[in-house]
Amino acid sequence: MLERSNNNNVLDEFQNIDSFPSPNQQQLENTEQRAHGTLSNSTPPAKVDPDTIISLQLIAAQEQFEAAFFQQLLSNVSNAEPGYVIENANAAELAISALTAIVAQEELHALNAINALKHFGHTPVAPCLYNFPVSTFEDAITLAQTFTSVVLGTLQNVVLNMGSHGDAALSQGVASVIGQEGEQEGWFRLLNKRIPSELPFLTNSVRDFAFNALVQDFIVPGSCPNLDQTAELQSLHSMQPLTVVETFDPSKSANEVVRLSFELPSGSEATEYEVAYINQQNVPFVLPYKVTSQQGQTLSVEAEFPFKEHELNGLTILAIVPTATVATSNQAVADATLAGPGLVIVN
Repeated sequence: MLERSNNNNVLDEFQNIDSFPSPNQQQLENTEQRAHGTLSNSTPPAKVDPDTIISLQLIAAQEQFEAAFFQQLLSNVSNAEPGYVIENANAAELAISALTAIVAQEELHALNAINALKHFGHTPVAPCLYNFPVSTFEDAITLAQTFTSVVLGTLQNVVLNMGSHGDAALSQGVASVIGQEGEQEGWFRLLNKRIPSELPFLTNSVRDFAFNALVQDFIVPGSCPNLDQTAELQSLHSMQPLTVVETFDPSKSANEVVRLSFELPSGSEATEYEVAYINQQNVPFVLPYKVTSQQGQTLSVEAEFPFKEHELNGLTILAIVPTATVATSNQAVADATLAGPGLVIVN
């Protein structure tokens, strides 16, 4: 499990976590103490729908990544590494205390999914090596706020899918994690000098977007022991990266646009694609973009970001989809996506 440190070297951070993700009983008890709570001792059902296994594999992958991220952040803050020095002693103490709990809580989230997968006779996805493109405490908190917003949206999709496939018995535990991650998100937002509650109804995401964001942005290519062999995750729709070059910031500009970059498939034309927008609990919509430059198959575009018209506060997920895509649902957008997700958070 790797993360980019201040000098951009990749460091093994899970060596600091007791045998995670395979702790012995004493190590698990130590983790529970740091997490201020325990793994659930309820008995899972005897079997679940194959679609629920996809969700459990995604949760295991996501939570292992989060444990690595917050362990590195805790290490940097605890050791007062350059860029991570918190001058106020009380604030530093609070940050270390909070991050210590968060690391352990993320471990338990991962172990809950891993144990369920083993119970249902499936081999859990193993931890990978990770790069995190941050070099300061402020950058790390902003990144944590962004990926936590995606997690909160994706777990909505997990709960819906579990209920739809007759596995509602597992949804209560997932819902409890949504609440816990929401508590973390409120702290991240306060650190960024924003109100703690982002939206009245948090933006919904789907598993395909979360998985592609994890693979594209954080996993070191070729570093995963069994990701390619985890059929459930490979069944999710694969997307090309969508780079958000410039976001809309209402405090800096009234010009409601975003600038994006992505790769066109060989033989395709720029007019064959548009931008889809997912925000809050609303039906997604699709708008055309304007090409600003093209080098080979790399397309740079400017797209409208209708902030005022659609109240695009909080997380907006952008995706490049074929022109005339019928965006009836977020899953329909994900299924059609060429490049994505692009993540924009306003306010």
